[in-house]
Amino acid sequence: MTFFKFGKAPRWLVSLLLLSAGAAAGFGLGIFCGAEPVVGCRESDLTPLPDESFVSPVPASSVQTPPEPEPLPDKWVCLTFDDGPSKTTPDVLAALNRAGVKATFFVVATGHNDKYLPLVSEAAAAGHQIALHSASHEYSDIYQSPDAYWKDISLLKERLSPYLSADGLRYLRFPGGSTNTVSRRYGGRGLMQQLKEEVTAKGYAYVDWNVCAEDAVGGKPSAGTIFRNIVRETGEQTQCIVLMHDSATTHTTAEALPDIIQWYKDNGFAFLTVEQAVPLPTT
Repeated sequence: MTFFKFGKAPRWLVSLLLLSAGAAAGFGLGIFCGAEPVVGCRESDLTPLPDESFVSPVPASSVQTPPEPEPLPDKWVCLTFDDGPSKTTPDVLAALNRAGVKATFFVVATGHNDKYLPLVSEAAAAGHQIALHSASHEYSDIYQSPDAYWKDISLLKERLSPYLSADGLRYLRFPGGSTNTVSRRYGGRGLMQQLKEEVTAKGYAYVDWNVCAEDAVGGKPSAGTIFRNIVRETGEQTQCIVLMHDSATTHTTAEALPDIIQWYKDNGFAFLTVEQAVPLPTT
């Protein structure tokens, strides 16, 4: 291979060689790239270099790549609470905080629980996730139409906004769940499918459950009954989203919570918030 020693060549020859090399490189780049521009390399991004300067290529090791998401544990559980905050919520928070467990609260702001809404800030400050449920929780109102549903969500955010950044809440739970049939009475058979599509298109994630405490049924079940319901419904499942309630009428849920948490710990479950377990849709 022949090396040119530019220091010994006439200056006009050096200039000629540099121009020739530049033309050849430009021609080669055009063939390699084709008609499409190189992504991320715009003319405005380029900085002119002084004549006869040399820039070494960027080492591959210095290129920043997004970190890989942490893999989920083999066994995990999300404890979720609907229909609060209420007078029950402080006892639920106390049990969670004593156990060092983070949970997810799908909250309401009906106008009847205004004095408890500051608990949303307290829960968020303790590391719990706040998510959207409903402003009114009245099926006959929110399921009349897609517009009625989104008006309800907008009102919920408005009522929560004094206590946290409500616009940043991207997880929600439909009252009755995404497969409820009661909504058909008010908005027709296709309403829930349309709402699910709209929720996803707007960048929200809707969250159902696969374990139900049955703590909001009539008869006010005891703490022992709630505990047994959760153990039975968990069964052999290793990825669980548990539906519970922290409404004013479900105080026995808070009583059952220490035993529920201990049972999941004893059976090797890691505790996650919903946002740690369920990704947002990519739009």
